[in-house]
Amino acid sequence: ELKEKLTAYVDKVNGQKPGFIKVVRHSKQEGLIRSRVSGWRAATAPVVALFDAHVEFNVGWAEPVLTRIKENRKRIISPSFDNIKYDNFEIEEYPLAAQGFDWELWCRYLNPPKAWWRLENSTAPIRSPALIGCFIADRQYFQEIGLLDEGMEVYGGENVELGIRCLEASRNPAAVSKADATTLPIDEFLATEQRGVWQCGGSVEVLPCSRIAHIERAHKPYTEDLTAHVRRNALRVAEVWMDEFKSHVYMAWNIPQEGNRSAFWTHLRLWVLDQSILGRMLSPADSGIDIGDITARKALRKQLRCKTFRWYLVSVYPEMRMYTDIIAYGLLQNSLKTDLCLDQGPDTENVPIVYICHGMTPQVSP
Repeated sequence: ELKEKLTAYVDKVNGQKPGFIKVVRHSKQEGLIRSRVSGWRAATAPVVALFDAHVEFNVGWAEPVLTRIKENRKRIISPSFDNIKYDNFEIEEYPLAAQGFDWELWCRYLNPPKAWWRLENSTAPIRSPALIGCFIADRQYFQEIGLLDEGMEVYGGENVELGIRCLEASRNPAAVSKADATTLPIDEFLATEQRGVWQCGGSVEVLPCSRIAHIERAHKPYTEDLTAHVRRNALRVAEVWMDEFKSHVYMAWNIPQEGNRSAFWTHLRLWVLDQSILGRMLSPADSGIDIGDITARKALRKQLRCKTFRWYLVSVYPEMRMYTDIIAYGLLQNSLKTDLCLDQGPDTENVPIVYICHGMTPQVSP
């Protein structure tokens, strides 16, 4: 499908419109993140759209996006997503949503902000703390803010890092555009100013009038151990962009933190946190996870004169829970059957249960 048939299709289209499709092939598996950057390097148009292969585009999806980017080239736009069921290809309409993430840096849908609901206009752009993954951007602006992190592996976290970086970067302070100042109600205008989006040199928006449908597959084919790559990428984001809140990422992935390991008892494995050093003295190498060289990404943050991650949480993503009173996290292991642990149970019930010890997330957080 991706060799002879794809080549025949490209040749047919290019025979009618010379040079219309470019195919970039790597000599080795590079993963989703670096592949998208390869596509950007091959592109020549002023606007680039980076999408998964398993999406379908609705009629008129591009025009609203191009209009918003033409008004302000520092907007990174996500379309609104519907779901294509992987087992029968039926389309399921999703409600309109902003896009965010949890402390493992898995992306998630969010209820649109109150200011958007007050507009009573279901076509209005939705300001968003982050990106689910598919997005459209001005090609040059995408380069100016650092593309995607090519030090990440395979999949996961690159979309969160881009959203954080776009909204934290303050290299080119700018006022609200004349178009926005004249079309937004005063409370929305003030909400925008207070959130600091326009003062940061960039913004992230979800457009209700641009819709695509995406297959949420039961299995991602990139690698047998996708979670390990997502965890590694999350630690890269934490170390570069999250300041003292990087401890939240370590905690979410159940990774011990240097200086906080004093509590080791038989069959009781909890990383005890000293609040005075929480968020400091952390080292990915100390956890046994090699996150690669992040020197260039730290230099990028300095170059862009980025705001703190605390500013981002308070001003852009106040829905994100901050933890200041965690005593310990980890595993409470059964002494008779060591593969069983006390688990916090389903989120909906929050009743402790006995469950297989998996260690990928804190199974109990007293």
